[in-house]
Amino acid sequence: MIKLLRILCSSAVAIGAFAAAPASAQFFLVEKDMSGVAVRGHETGLGQELPGATEAEQRAALVWNMRAALNVAALQCQFEPTLMTQANYNVILMNHADELKKSYDVLTKYFTRTGKTVKAGQTALDQFGTRTYSSFTTVSAQYGFCQTAARIARDAIFAPRGSFYTIAEGRTRELRNSLIPTGEQRYPRGILFTRQAGTLPRFDEICWDKKGYWIAKKCGAFQLSAIN
Repeated sequence: MIKLLRILCSSAVAIGAFAAAPASAQFFLVEKDMSGVAVRGHETGLGQELPGATEAEQRAALVWNMRAALNVAALQCQFEPTLMTQANYNVILMNHADELKKSYDVLTKYFTRTGKTVKAGQTALDQFGTRTYSSFTTVSAQYGFCQTAARIARDAIFAPRGSFYTIAEGRTRELRNSLIPTGEQRYPRGILFTRQAGTLPRFDEICWDKKGYWIAKKCGAFQLSAIN
């Protein structure tokens, strides 16, 4: 009986692990390596710059960028359910609610501090949010972005509470790299399809007999190419 219970518990744990983890090869046999070095927030190419931001404010911006990216993925990547972007994002919001709120509060204070008025600061904060979300919207790189975001979201739900910023610092460059369009890496050239305009035969009556057969003696060899 004890042995049976041990087997059942092990099976339940395994099933849970598989349920939380997205599949790994939805789009490519071999996908491009998107990995990048860890960042602190002041580096270029990470999103909107925050002039005069403190280290804490840079970290808050990184956290909010990562949250925005995973939110976009939750909406944009639902066409492939096995990525689980929406389900995992909802878990992230629950597990890391306190840290996400604190990051937003820090950003609010930054824009209030740097804005000429309270209203200007709020406007700048709203623009920051809109532009951040828009920066992760992609069409040509959607497969790579969705695959990468799903992988990051899966790791984020298992990150200890209060450490979501480590995901943001360690994986933001990877996420930005995924916005560059790529394709299959095992067969990078893909399958070549030639698109060549074909030719049609003559349709005048002199070239066809009464049964609909081509008269080669009058119009030469019959040639027909597909039209693309």
